[in-house]
Amino acid sequence: MQEMTKENKMAVMPIPRLLFSMSLPAMFSMMIQACYNIVDSIFVSRLGEDALTSVTLVFPIQLLLISVAVGTGVGLSSLISRRLGQQRYEEADSAASHGIFLSFCSWLVFALFGLFGSRLFIGAFTDDAYLFSAGVQYCTIVTVFSLFCFLQIAAEKTMQSTGNMILPMIGNLIGAISNIVLDPIMIFGLLGCPKMGVAGAAIATVTGQLLGMAFNLFFLFFKKHQVNIHLRGFRPNMNSIRDIYSVGFPSIAMQSIGSVMNLGMNAILIGFSGAAVAVFGIYFKLQSFIFMPVFGLNQGLMPIMGFNFGARNRKRLMHAFRLGLMTAAAIMGIGTLLFHLLAPQLMMLFDASAEMMSIGVPALRIISLCFLPAAVGIICSTLFQATNHGFLSLIVSLLRQLILILPLSWLLSRFFGVQSVWFAFPMAEVFSLAASLIFFRKIYSQQIVPLDQDNPGQCA
Repeated sequence: MQEMTKENKMAVMPIPRLLFSMSLPAMFSMMIQACYNIVDSIFVSRLGEDALTSVTLVFPIQLLLISVAVGTGVGLSSLISRRLGQQRYEEADSAASHGIFLSFCSWLVFALFGLFGSRLFIGAFTDDAYLFSAGVQYCTIVTVFSLFCFLQIAAEKTMQSTGNMILPMIGNLIGAISNIVLDPIMIFGLLGCPKMGVAGAAIATVTGQLLGMAFNLFFLFFKKHQVNIHLRGFRPNMNSIRDIYSVGFPSIAMQSIGSVMNLGMNAILIGFSGAAVAVFGIYFKLQSFIFMPVFGLNQGLMPIMGFNFGARNRKRLMHAFRLGLMTAAAIMGIGTLLFHLLAPQLMMLFDASAEMMSIGVPALRIISLCFLPAAVGIICSTLFQATNHGFLSLIVSLLRQLILILPLSWLLSRFFGVQSVWFAFPMAEVFSLAASLIFFRKIYSQQIVPLDQDNPGQCA
């Protein structure tokens, strides 16, 4: 077992080559995911503004679902990588097995909501017959069949925690490409398929998740890895669950806050028009094309930082942090330029009406001002999670998306109209950035600097 640790690339490979070899596949696959999210909305927009609005109303539920799946996966990946760095291999295997178990538990909750809560949820926002019917159909399908999403992400995070980034990338590609191909077929009724409209978009999404899940699980169970899943005779262990959610729950909460923020923003914007809600949905799909590569970068960055924190190697930990920060800033800088220069063209991808254009073009330019400070906050949050301080990330997200954004949006909309709402995003990001830097300084001085004393013979 010691020989395995000596040869682990997260301990010995030069950080630049290690980070990009682990991150580029995830960045690529997540850009593909962002593409099919955008393509999904582009096709739905061809059914009309109301169809796009109905999907946008369901988006907070989808975001919550993904938050639980990814947040649990973050805790799973962090725990496995730390246990591998500490040479506690049986505990790493146990964590991987618990990832599958927790996926089933999470799915059951969302499936019950989809069956019994979809009508109540959509009805809280609209009494329009078409919006209600389309929204309920979409919400029911994506929640009842969400097991595919949960298992796909759990298998993906398990493989990534061992340094295997290629297979998860291929699994994401399979799911994304399947969704892109099936969208027009199922939405518009091509190639002999019945025309299903908004419901077709939901079915295409869960079918892509099913195929991606099947690929990931096949290679997780039948390809040799540093961790092994044991389901026969499995018994849940509260210590393992606690360790997963000590990092995973703050991550879930952070992303779930985004779901609450979306609910609040939809409630504020629906008071102006359905077009304003549709614009907000368009922004979230477009910004994912910028943020997803940064999240893909984090998928490679967190196991490296978690492993080297567990191995008590400060030099490699901070080298990875600095390189990740520079890369994220470069991506966000490009995104800011694109949103400023190409805002009209981006809106027209969604067949935007005149009202949507008048709201959406300034919205994209204003909100994109938050991209660069967000880059710093995201990388700091990754460090917090890798060093078992996910709760600090939760505090920052609370500041940014609940304590600041919604009150600011409500006040601005009340006194200055719909166009002022978008300024709440960069304003909140600046305050949350200050909190991130304060927390980073505390962790660095109290836990990262002492690693030099514990491990004076560090390797670069």
